[in-house]
Amino acid sequence: MIKRSEIFGYAKEKYNAKPHYPFEKYRSYAVLRHSNDDKWFGLVMTVPREKLGLKGGGEVDVLDIKCHPANVNDLKTKPGFRPAYHMNKEHWLTAVLDGSVSKEEIFSLLDESYDLTK
Repeated sequence: MIKRSEIFGYAKEKYNAKPHYPFEKYRSYAVLRHSNDDKWFGLVMTVPREKLGLKGGGEVDVLDIKCHPANVNDLKTKPGFRPAYHMNKEHWLTAVLDGSVSKEEIFSLLDESYDLTK
């Protein structure tokens, strides 16, 4: 299972992007931004499972990333992916960070999101 710290470490090493915490009400929500223009390429949140239509109680960490629309539609049919939580559902996707999506796939999608938001 991938942890937030691994995502933040990857973003720091590859893109020199540190997490920002801009939401007073949601202090655990971390935004990953391009260093030159502050455009978002990732958003890590802790969300109640029922808000995502997931079974079970409690909360789960998720990552919102921007994807090509064809990839969004394809990935939404796979375990570990949901329609984007609080983002444009045509261009953004939510990956559930509960082990159902591999670390390699998370990093690949983060790379795609970074490129699409340049």
